[in-house]
Amino acid sequence: MPKAHIAGMTDLPETFADQILGFSLPSRDARGRAVRLDRVLDEILSAHDYPAPVKHLLAEALVIAALMGSLLKEEGAQLTMQAQTQQGPVRLLVCDYRDGELRGYADFDSAALKGLGANTSLAALFGQGALAITFETGKGQRYQGIVPLEGASLAAACERYFYQSEQVPTLLKVGARATESGCVAGGLLLQHLPAGEEGRERLNAQPDHPDWEHVAILAGTLSHAELVDPALSMEAIAWRLFHEEGEIRAEPGAHLSKGCRCTVAHFESVIARFPHSERDEMRNDAGEIVVDCAFCSREFVLRH
Repeated sequence: MPKAHIAGMTDLPETFADQILGFSLPSRDARGRAVRLDRVLDEILSAHDYPAPVKHLLAEALVIAALMGSLLKEEGAQLTMQAQTQQGPVRLLVCDYRDGELRGYADFDSAALKGLGANTSLAALFGQGALAITFETGKGQRYQGIVPLEGASLAAACERYFYQSEQVPTLLKVGARATESGCVAGGLLLQHLPAGEEGRERLNAQPDHPDWEHVAILAGTLSHAELVDPALSMEAIAWRLFHEEGEIRAEPGAHLSKGCRCTVAHFESVIARFPHSERDEMRNDAGEIVVDCAFCSREFVLRH
């Protein structure tokens, strides 16, 4: 088979950090997303003093949110991932993606996390729990899938979501490491669309389809070190994995940013829905209603 060429990238700069790269393998009916989070990840994680295992978990969740959220096409569409349990050291994990904006937060029990390393199993972090994945379209439609928090990682739980809820064979690889300045994390999402190109109806998805088995084996060779290597572009990763295929079609996606959407005006509009009596109960001695945003670790003072 002739060597592949990457179509669509001749006049564009390579994609390194804080930007999605979309690509497809037409000969194998597969599509992919690749991303590396650097500055954006540090901005989100710096809002709280997260211990190593929670920092690693939230970094992995944000990478997955960026990869899965980038599959949405409509402006204003949003992906939300949420895991909540009362049984483990991590009580709540939530992150979302909308139009290139990422945000995330984790609530945890510091004492219960003592002695746990950065690469800790989901069972040790959550106990028994479930992961809810919610897609909201730009037109207000909403659909949700829930899967158990089982397996070695969040990536494994999300693969199960795609298989159960979407009937789309999916491979997710995520890597994260601490740096002198913070943290860097990267990920690859690969899916088999057996009815053809993206946008067409997906029929007869088969996890054992020869084309899917082929690309999944190739993608499985990708190492965590490659995902977080700042000198390795997303295009270079796609080339390393699939250069023997006939063609790789690549398209740069959204630039990513920290996207906390909290404002005084937003909270005032929410509080205004409550009866006056309930609003009065919310006020402090100064007559103010103080709203604490967990995503950005800021307090918003409302006086109306």
